[in-house]
Amino acid sequence: MKAFYRKLAVVALLYLAEGLPFGFVYVSLPVYLRSQKVDLVEIGLLSLTGLSWSLKPLWAPLVDRYGRKYYWMVGALLGLALSVALLSMVPPAGKLYVLFVFLCTLSSATLDIAVDGYTIELVEEEELGPANGVRVSAYRVAMIGSGGGLVALAHFLGFRPAFLALSVIFLALAATILMLPDTHLPSKSRKTYDLFGQYITPLKDFLKRPYAPLLLFFVLTFKIGDATMGSMIYPFWVDRGFTKLEIGLVSGTLGSLATIGGSLVGGGLIRYLGLFRALWMLGLTQSLSNLGYAYAALPDSARWTVYGASLIESFTGGLGTAAFLAFLMRLCRKDMSASQYALLSTLFSLSFTLSRALGGFGAKYMGYAGFFFFTFWISLPPLLLVPLVRKAIPET
Repeated sequence: MKAFYRKLAVVALLYLAEGLPFGFVYVSLPVYLRSQKVDLVEIGLLSLTGLSWSLKPLWAPLVDRYGRKYYWMVGALLGLALSVALLSMVPPAGKLYVLFVFLCTLSSATLDIAVDGYTIELVEEEELGPANGVRVSAYRVAMIGSGGGLVALAHFLGFRPAFLALSVIFLALAATILMLPDTHLPSKSRKTYDLFGQYITPLKDFLKRPYAPLLLFFVLTFKIGDATMGSMIYPFWVDRGFTKLEIGLVSGTLGSLATIGGSLVGGGLIRYLGLFRALWMLGLTQSLSNLGYAYAALPDSARWTVYGASLIESFTGGLGTAAFLAFLMRLCRKDMSASQYALLSTLFSLSFTLSRALGGFGAKYMGYAGFFFFTFWISLPPLLLVPLVRKAIPET
């Protein structure tokens, strides 16, 4: 039991490290740039540097093939420390600034690959539930800290000291991982084929599995209802007349805490129910929460129903995410951990981005209530595939 809790502590540490860059790039950096009067178009275009996170399969096989994964973690954290420090020192615009943001996202994506692959190798099947609950919670806490927390710190100290403080945190995490024996376990990745095979074999392994097309469709669509609705939640709050304080406190802060709670509860339920029963039940719970927003969007619904819908949706979203990430980890073979997880996460990221992009059309033409109700229905078909995708799981 002591070894189990030690593993959870390692997972928490690694995903705190993994979540910090995301909150920095998508929350703190835009606030800083706009405060420096950078043009909105330039700020928007700078988001293209986030393509590093979508292109992880291009170098994930190298992480599997060369060296132990903690070498890659330490190198990525040093790259993050350097890039954030440089971003605090150069003028906020121009080619050099874009280069440093790209270094930041590239380092972050590499850290993701190494941490995800190492965690898959570290955690046994019966530990997936609690590990993913801790994983989602730690990641979300890190995002809050490097996003809103860093902006709040900048209010008192200024952005440059706040950025440098984040750089120091990255250096401390690199030193911790370097000195912590738990992160030094030998890689289980297979390296018997050539470099070309290192890229092709993980994909071929997926495609040879039973019901492979349905498996990939399931990964694409499991969170589609949640993601599609999520793109219109904040506009809905604004159009209902809620203040920025209400939006930040209820939907932002309390919602994030509810997601963390849902992730931890979901992790425990996975261990109790088993992965596939939990995947179906928690996925259904996640879908049903969309009906809360559909009701809250009706013209005569009371103001408090929006509060309730937000907290329930955040909590059940944490439940569903814990189950889904546990499924993705179980889907990967330990000897191809980084490569296969990078492929799956990119596939999921693609559907997440596209479904959010289309959400505005649905809300505009159906109205908020009709749109939220529609997202409930599109979330149901993937749940029917759970018995089939179970057969695509590799033997351990």
